[in-house]
Amino acid sequence: MLHDPNHLYIFDTTLRDGEQVPGCQLTTPEKIEIAKDLESLGVDIIEAGFPVSSPGDFQSVVELSKAVENVIICALTRAHKNDIDVAADALKFAKRPRIHTGIGASDMHIKYKFNSTREEILERAVAAVKHAKSYVEDVEFYAEDAGRADLAYLAQMVEAVIAAGATVVNIPDTNGYCLPDQYGAKIAYLKEHVSNIDQAIISAHCHNDLGLATANSVAAVQHGARQVECTINGIGERAGNTSLEEVAMILKVHQQQFPGLTSNINSKLFTAISQKVSSMMRMPVQPNKAIVGKNAFAHSSGIHQDGFLKHRENYEIIRPEDVGLDEAGIILTARSGRHALKHHLERLGYQLDKEELAATYEKFLVIADAKKDLCDDDLKALMQS
Repeated sequence: MLHDPNHLYIFDTTLRDGEQVPGCQLTTPEKIEIAKDLESLGVDIIEAGFPVSSPGDFQSVVELSKAVENVIICALTRAHKNDIDVAADALKFAKRPRIHTGIGASDMHIKYKFNSTREEILERAVAAVKHAKSYVEDVEFYAEDAGRADLAYLAQMVEAVIAAGATVVNIPDTNGYCLPDQYGAKIAYLKEHVSNIDQAIISAHCHNDLGLATANSVAAVQHGARQVECTINGIGERAGNTSLEEVAMILKVHQQQFPGLTSNINSKLFTAISQKVSSMMRMPVQPNKAIVGKNAFAHSSGIHQDGFLKHRENYEIIRPEDVGLDEAGIILTARSGRHALKHHLERLGYQLDKEELAATYEKFLVIADAKKDLCDDDLKALMQS
């Protein structure tokens, strides 16, 4: 599989890893609707499910394969022959199929999960990739718990699975354990010590147990990873996965740090797809969530409001329009200053001179102290008082 070293491949796992959150299961028609939105958003790969896990997951992969045209459809498996057989069957209608297989890479997993040895795990990894390769050209291998794996052994495993035909190697920080410099160094080590690494794409798959999923994914990209596995709103097991919208906007805001690196993501669709995923999965987005939280572009401090109204770049590094919002919010509270009050009154058609504004502001503070925030009706009542 030829890949463009200047393209960052966005692998969305909202419908697989994201959907593993208790209470967030989706029906097949709901998955198809989100998948079509993900295709419009510009993701490169959609992980559609884990076909062997249930008849519903199998059917979802089948139907998603039929529904999307241009995106790679990926099915997850363990390093079991039957898992891979079932995944290949589920992908039979996919225009661009990928099988995602793998096994534990850390000594912790090898001993306590598989009750096995490094040598035996290596053999199983190679056998799984070869079997998947007999069905599809595009095979991704995940080295589970790579975040805690011995580096030399991890490099040995990655080299072996690429030789067996893996086109993508996924280096998961399964437990959200790594610090960004550690995770970045792990990717750099593989780039330097795996002789055939140029024949595959390195993928970052990070979890957010310590709040570092996005930072770790970005560190991986800085050291040569060219695929990031992520979800809308950062949903996923436990504390969640890397947030797709955060990675895309970091790439956009810090273009000078990633010269020539591009993705196909249309960030103007973020707000709409975030709200749809939140609604369908019954998973509220925290108000202070970066990029898509309801407060992400809301200014309530008087000092910030004044600076923003004078020149928006004083307090905004992203334009709301770039993520599908009409405008930033200037929220009126008891912390707001005269500039914010004047802004809203003028928006409602009220023109006040300096003395009138000062008097109105004193009355406004009395109301604002009694209410958490004020709406247009409150301002109209204030002007009529």
